[in-house]
Amino acid sequence: MDPTKLSREMELGAGGGEAARPKQIDCGDLNMRIARDGTWFYHGSPIGRKPLVKLFASVLRREENGEYWLVTPVERGRIEVEDAPFTAVELTVTGGGRDQELDFRTNLDDWVAAGPDHPLRVADGGGRSGPRPYVLVRDRLEACVLRPVFYELVQLGQRRGDGEFGVWSRGAFFPLGRLDPSA
Repeated sequence: MDPTKLSREMELGAGGGEAARPKQIDCGDLNMRIARDGTWFYHGSPIGRKPLVKLFASVLRREENGEYWLVTPVERGRIEVEDAPFTAVELTVTGGGRDQELDFRTNLDDWVAAGPDHPLRVADGGGRSGPRPYVLVRDRLEACVLRPVFYELVQLGQRRGDGEFGVWSRGAFFPLGRLDPSA
């Protein structure tokens, strides 16, 4: 799958109705990678054009087995994602307490409001990396919350009676960790 050809097909559309649509071609591995910091690479070189990255991101899918694919009506190809396909680079907060809303801007300028449909989760980063927070952007695709944004979340955190420490957004409580009861 040639990225230039793919972007041209996506811009022009598949054309015709369902009957005119050709069978989807599986292109296998595309030698495309999304690094931990959200940078997209093709054949080892960074893709520097943000509109092109956004175009590819619009057809990015994650299958139940965890594999990532770029999927168009005509072709599909597997890509490598080191951590999460997006990063959450900015946080805006409206309201407070249970009525608070946390809105995250991704590295591709999409906005997602954490809540029941877009949960926050914190994975154990293990060892030196510490906790790794994520927010669901869409259909099994997450954004890794960058460390400065995570620090903002921690500042907003509240302790519940059960010792759970976390944040509220759109009426849902998202644990960030447990606090030492003696603290």
